[in-house]
Amino acid sequence: MKKTILSGMRPTGRLHIGHYVGALENWVSLQGDYQNYHLVADLHVLTTNTNTSNIEDYTLDMVMDWIASGIDPEKSPMFRQSQIKQHSELFLIFCMLITKSRLERNPTLKEQVRDMEIDNMIYGHLGYPVLQAADILLYKGNLVPVGEDQLSHIEITREIARKFNFEYGNVFPEPDPKLTKFSRLPGLDGKAKMSKSLGNTIFLSDAPEDIFASVKKAVTDTQKQRKNDPGRPEVCTVYTYHEKFNPAETETIAADCRSGALGCVDCKKRCATAISDFFEPIRERRAPLAANPEKVKEILLDGETKARKVAEETMRQVHEAMKLG
Repeated sequence: MKKTILSGMRPTGRLHIGHYVGALENWVSLQGDYQNYHLVADLHVLTTNTNTSNIEDYTLDMVMDWIASGIDPEKSPMFRQSQIKQHSELFLIFCMLITKSRLERNPTLKEQVRDMEIDNMIYGHLGYPVLQAADILLYKGNLVPVGEDQLSHIEITREIARKFNFEYGNVFPEPDPKLTKFSRLPGLDGKAKMSKSLGNTIFLSDAPEDIFASVKKAVTDTQKQRKNDPGRPEVCTVYTYHEKFNPAETETIAADCRSGALGCVDCKKRCATAISDFFEPIRERRAPLAANPEKVKEILLDGETKARKVAEETMRQVHEAMKLG
């Protein structure tokens, strides 16, 4: 029997190439070996932003990118968290199994509060790891693909599963982290992370001319002012993109950069071409979905039917174990 994996993202609209390298590529590779469920974490959005006016459009754009990247709805159901009411019920039950002080020790939460400069944290933000635990355990997740920075969340999930099983009976597995080296593409501005909020992205659905315009602005080696100046590819954002999307030429590009034979303008053109070619199949698969968003809604509804069946059975077991009738 295949082990179960649940992965998800908050719906923030179109995805960028950093999302592809950091998550989507891995999700696609796990299909077939595991039973995958993919969650549109729309309730999680509320923990940091209560404005939901764009959430439907953002959801459709994101799911289009999932499908175009290779997520197969037949193998890996995709669904909106808010449409499976059992997520909220299990979250409520799990809230009774963990203390406020334990949640406040979560290092990832502390980083979010610092980075987002949050002065007055809402209850839902403090408890979002509990909602995440409900998301995972509702589908009896055995493995959770995470980077090392997310291990604290998985430990909270394991603690909650252990506590429930001790109090009421063995219902939930204690999921193991599936450590994944989530590569992080630097942003066009050279910042450590590509991020929409920083405006330093290239989107999966960008047209070739938009990719060329974006790469043209990318930060390179600040010491290489003219073509003949020797460059340092190891500190160049554009070279990092070459390593991922143009591996066949990286050795030559690095040597020519260091010798001064290759200027930044030509290097950027070659990089933009490589990125455009790499994502051309995704753009082609996405186009008919963008032209027919109702098809994407149907895919979500189908995924929600499949997910709801699993969620209902899990909650039946929870009710039985808790003697709730």
